[in-house]
Amino acid sequence: MSLDELRKKVIFHNSVDVWIAICSEKNVNWTNPEEYKKFIAHLLKNNLNLKAFNLCAHEAGATEDEKVKFTETLAETKEDPNSLTYTIKLNDAALDIIRSYST
Repeated sequence: MSLDELRKKVIFHNSVDVWIAICSEKNVNWTNPEEYKKFIAHLLKNNLNLKAFNLCAHEAGATEDEKVKFTETLAETKEDPNSLTYTIKLNDAALDIIRSYST
């Protein structure tokens, strides 16, 4: 699903789903937690307004084993702000920052 499709559903999304969407747009693999951490660092460096929250992949409706494993791996280093899951408001400015990330 693209970022634009995510945005049409609701305004706020979790950073893991945003990560998966941007990877889909860029045709890159989303399952590397270290790349996700670099993505979050990019968003923080660019002062994107992020609100941390605990995401349980099972509660979020994730049925894909890869997504569950991914979020569980991130939770192992939850003291690192780049490992956290955030709420992101997908407005035009946020989409510009998100899309400016390069792997």
